[in-house]
Amino acid sequence: MKELLDVLPQIGRIEWIGLRPARKAPLESVETVQVNTELGLVGDHYQGKNGKRQVTLIQTEHLEGVASMLGLEKVAPTDVRRNIVVRGINLLALKDRRFRIGTELVLETTGLCHPCSRMEQNLGPGGYNAMRGHGGITARVISGGTMQLGDEVQLIPDTPSA
Repeated sequence: MKELLDVLPQIGRIEWIGLRPARKAPLESVETVQVNTELGLVGDHYQGKNGKRQVTLIQTEHLEGVASMLGLEKVAPTDVRRNIVVRGINLLALKDRRFRIGTELVLETTGLCHPCSRMEQNLGPGGYNAMRGHGGITARVISGGTMQLGDEVQLIPDTPSA
């Protein structure tokens, strides 16, 4: 089984980065962000509060699926309130693993990012249930650096978390 979990040749890309300047405030789209082990995403209102949820990530492919289930043309990243949107890699395959973003940033998956009740408000009736199983992941910062749009996202083999 370990051999199967280590085979993830897909490389994703960062398509969107968002920061929440304050609790319940709209997310602000940015092209680049500083990330460090103590604060997480510098400038995000969660910075420094919870080491297991320093960064939230979701796949573009899941946003497209949720939109389809709800009969919407699209679901905007700001509606689901995640920090990072990636395309081209299965985030659930990174469960309990470390992964690299760009050349210097290393994150470790800490759990699933479950939907909250705000999904009904943001996406309309059924938004909460449409997001179940499609909410992405939470991660903590192992090695900080700069993250920017277009950065590659890839598994670091042989790094199960302790």
